[in-house]
Amino acid sequence: MGGVGEPGPREGPAQPGAPLPTFCWEQIRAHDQPGDKWLVIERRVYDISRWAQRHPGGSRLIGHHGAEDATDAFRAFHQDLNFVRKFLQPLLIGELAPEEPSQDGPLNAQLVEDFRALHQAAEDMKLFDASPTFFAFLLGHILAMEVLAWLLIYLLGPGWVPSALAAFILAISQAQSWCLQHDLGHASIFKKSWWNHVAQKFVMGQLKGFSAHWWNFRHFQHHAKPNIFHKDPDVTVAPVFLLGESSVEYGKKKRRYLPYNQQHLYFFLIGPPLLTLVNFEVENLAYMLVCMQWADLLWAASFYARFFLSYLPFYGVPGVLLFFVAVRVLESHWFVWITQMNHIPKEIGHEKHRDWALTGLPGGGWSTCNVEPSLFTNWFSGHLNFQIEHHLFPRMPRHNYSRVAPLVKSLCAKHGLSYEVKPFLTALVDIVRSLKKSGDIWLDAYLHQ
Repeated sequence: MGGVGEPGPREGPAQPGAPLPTFCWEQIRAHDQPGDKWLVIERRVYDISRWAQRHPGGSRLIGHHGAEDATDAFRAFHQDLNFVRKFLQPLLIGELAPEEPSQDGPLNAQLVEDFRALHQAAEDMKLFDASPTFFAFLLGHILAMEVLAWLLIYLLGPGWVPSALAAFILAISQAQSWCLQHDLGHASIFKKSWWNHVAQKFVMGQLKGFSAHWWNFRHFQHHAKPNIFHKDPDVTVAPVFLLGESSVEYGKKKRRYLPYNQQHLYFFLIGPPLLTLVNFEVENLAYMLVCMQWADLLWAASFYARFFLSYLPFYGVPGVLLFFVAVRVLESHWFVWITQMNHIPKEIGHEKHRDWALTGLPGGGWSTCNVEPSLFTNWFSGHLNFQIEHHLFPRMPRHNYSRVAPLVKSLCAKHGLSYEVKPFLTALVDIVRSLKKSGDIWLDAYLHQ
């Protein structure tokens, strides 16, 4: 393309005051390889190849946007854009050629423009401002449940009934702690990122026994590329479960590691009961050791020390281990059903390079849907029933989702996109239906292709 050039592999950043080289998307697409990553933000081209390892969110997260327009993801993930732009400046190597569109491929430019206008409207309405009272209540009721569970055993003794009731209360406390640390991880409570990070370490470490860095490493990838194999850890679950496009792939290749046509049944045995107790515990510990997150390890150790010292006098070693397992299993049921009711029944597959708005809007045939709101559902799910709004605006405090929802509905209506909202029980049942459907697709492909 005339007038469009490309610097050498490592010519360094653009010089201040010098004209910026211009690039076309065809050139940018060539730089999406390990060790060679470019991306576009606000029509400017950045070479993140060497810097990606230093990215606070991890090289994998930023690498998922290689050779793409990452403007909306950049705005969604970062609180102080002016501060972050200072780190981008040394990576700047050029800009898009004037004749090039801001997004690569057949994307809906009008939808992108309207979404950005909606984002600005939400900022003008101060929907990104958190309510201290709301989040203080959340932390307070979590701590109150922790104390109440211990008092039940202290006052009534370690019998079956008090123990079962205490385990149930602690499981609810653990579930609500997941939600609170999730808010902190998205920096949706405090104005300063540092305070969100410190508070998340306390909630995730002292109240739950997990690593905040591990969670953010997983969860930010989910938000960057929801329902995309090998980029979203939440749906990269083969060969244990087959979801979406993997059903056909495994069937055609005659892969049968498990009876996938029965996965909707063995899901009840190894899905909800064991995710937190086994998979998360092992993955979390491995992450802290391999990545040398020693501070997180100490925070997690403080949880186990507190838990076992609190209940060891009542149960002894075998009893307190059984009590801990009971809490984790109950908590794991909550985690699987609540976090997957918006995603597993939706389209799941390989990278299709859709724009940010379509990764969150259900009418785009992609990643998520909502569940009917109520006081109970909002509290019980940590407002994850507003999954559409959460994926479009991950930094927005959850108590404002209901206020931005009408604006999102209007955006969907303007562009002919459905705004899918399911009843709570239907959303739960759809998880099982989706697993059965994927298993049947696998069996058909296995037998006939």
